[in-house]
Amino acid sequence: MSSFPVTERSKIRRMHERGSHEHAAVHAVLDAAPLCHVGYVIDGEPYVTPTIHWRKGNRVFWHGSAASRFLRKIEGQRVCLTVSLMDGYVLARSAYNHSVNFRSAMVFGRAQSLTDPDEIAAALRHLVDDVFPGRWDSLRPMSAQEQKATSVVWMDIEEASVKDRVAPPGDDDEADYPVWAGVLPMRTALGAAEPAPGPHHDLPLPEELARLIASGRLR
Repeated sequence: MSSFPVTERSKIRRMHERGSHEHAAVHAVLDAAPLCHVGYVIDGEPYVTPTIHWRKGNRVFWHGSAASRFLRKIEGQRVCLTVSLMDGYVLARSAYNHSVNFRSAMVFGRAQSLTDPDEIAAALRHLVDDVFPGRWDSLRPMSAQEQKATSVVWMDIEEASVKDRVAPPGDDDEADYPVWAGVLPMRTALGAAEPAPGPHHDLPLPEELARLIASGRLR
């Protein structure tokens, strides 16, 4: 399998057996997470911004307001984008061995902004249809002003690592201690649809959205 290069910045130092630099492993965690956090430095000060992201190949996109100081300032700058998913509490027989099951990814690259209006529109369409397949064509077309007010930023992944824990408590040597131990699974899922108020509040839920909710997936 192909892997991202490993440097002092992206090297997994603790419990490296839980980590990977493989493209497929990084992509899987990025695609499963509904939200990312982008870390960057502006005028010598650190910032971390949460936003929605999407991926095409080894390129990650995110969007925001064209008036955002963050998006204006990071053009051409190095950024670190992270995602994390918590899959359960791990209850051991001692406080020391309590843990969590999780998946996380950290990717590095240089932020760039789309400038071509057609590329921006195509990227936003991909964002909507990636989460809600086929929805873009059913929506009111985006106005020129709305498109002008929206920035799309991307970066090619130069380095990346993933790390996860998928296991029961790691305290087999204490198995005789009489206290409940195990995993409490955690799952983030879509709930029942809540129609917006208005004259068309009684429109039926599109089959694509009903299937998405029933699938238990977030995206």
